[in-house]
Amino acid sequence: MSLGLSVLAYGLGTLIPLQLSAAPLWLLYAVVTGTVAAGCWVIAHECGHRAFHPNPRVEAVVGFVLHSLLLVPYFSWQRSHAVHHANCNHLEAGETHVPPRSDSSSGRFVAGTRRQLGQGLYGVASLFTHLVLGWPLYLMFGVASGEEYGSPTSHFTTAAPFRNGARQLFPDSCRRLMVISNLGLLAMVAVLVWASIHFSPARVLLVYGLPYLVINAWLVGYTWLQHTDTDIPHFSSSDWNWAKGALQTVDRPYGPLLNLLHHGIGSTHVCHHINPRIPHYNAWRASALLKQRFPELVRYDPTPIHRALWRVATHCTVVSQTGVNGGFYYNSKPAS
Repeated sequence: MSLGLSVLAYGLGTLIPLQLSAAPLWLLYAVVTGTVAAGCWVIAHECGHRAFHPNPRVEAVVGFVLHSLLLVPYFSWQRSHAVHHANCNHLEAGETHVPPRSDSSSGRFVAGTRRQLGQGLYGVASLFTHLVLGWPLYLMFGVASGEEYGSPTSHFTTAAPFRNGARQLFPDSCRRLMVISNLGLLAMVAVLVWASIHFSPARVLLVYGLPYLVINAWLVGYTWLQHTDTDIPHFSSSDWNWAKGALQTVDRPYGPLLNLLHHGIGSTHVCHHINPRIPHYNAWRASALLKQRFPELVRYDPTPIHRALWRVATHCTVVSQTGVNGGFYYNSKPAS
């Protein structure tokens, strides 16, 4: 379904005229195609967790092809995402959406920026940096990674200066798969260059580039809201354990259409962190059983997605320890 709808949507993009008067049509095309193609990203995500097919070679091929088509280094991402699941909400060893502490240099910079811009303008800037720039910045420089991996890190190389942390996000054993991931991206870039020469650069930028931005916005938006809110704690090494970290994720109401297109990735995420090997089509039943057995442990926020996104963008800046179960919580107000 995801691949078929994506091919259909991209095909329709080749028919839209390259005229300024067609701008509204291009905008609609970008939103629809990017939203549909994000389902392919989720399927590759399933492959990365060994939740797609009993044969690991089938999973590797499907995941590698789909993520390469979307300019994601599949095997490198598979490694970093496994680290994320193994250290969820760990301030030092966590991976992706790890918040800065209020007493760190980066934390003081973020808090100062929010104070200078004001809540509204900071929220707009936060939405832009996360949804538009966040994914490439994470892949290239490891933005929002845990403290122990050093800064910067990269999904494309382990050469200096991307190997300076107390822990290695990509140990030597990952180098061969990292090279294979890079070759997949180079092949996709070569296809895009050929298409630009054969058709036109403008056609490729619009047909491929616009949905690409929307796909990135979806995947960052999902993960941001899954792991970030004013009442979600992060833990330092002395207070963190795997179960505590895995349960600090949140399910949200994306509605039947998005749950269909994106295979429920945003509405069954607590269960996904308890057992990422459960396929998406069984995650609904597994989530229901988890809520039935442990209703007090499964987080669910019924806030509409657009309102939750604005709350997170405007209020979740830096964290400090409050003394509640050792957790570090976001400061809802900028430091004075």
